[in-house]
Amino acid sequence: MTDLIAALGLALAVEGILFAAFPDGMRRAMYEAAHSPSDRMRIVGIVSAVIGLGVIWLVRQFG
Repeated sequence: MTDLIAALGLALAVEGILFAAFPDGMRRAMYEAAHSPSDRMRIVGIVSAVIGLGVIWLVRQFG
């Protein structure tokens, strides 16, 4: 459970840094995401989840 909370905190920190460093770029990215087709968003979400799980697995195996 502590790993989950730490991961959520890290995700918030990275997102906050991106919004602080590149506010216009993040606004454009959010606009593009909001206007993308649902199928594309679903595919991006699934691919991101699989990559994330792969990274977690690699870190747990070799870290």
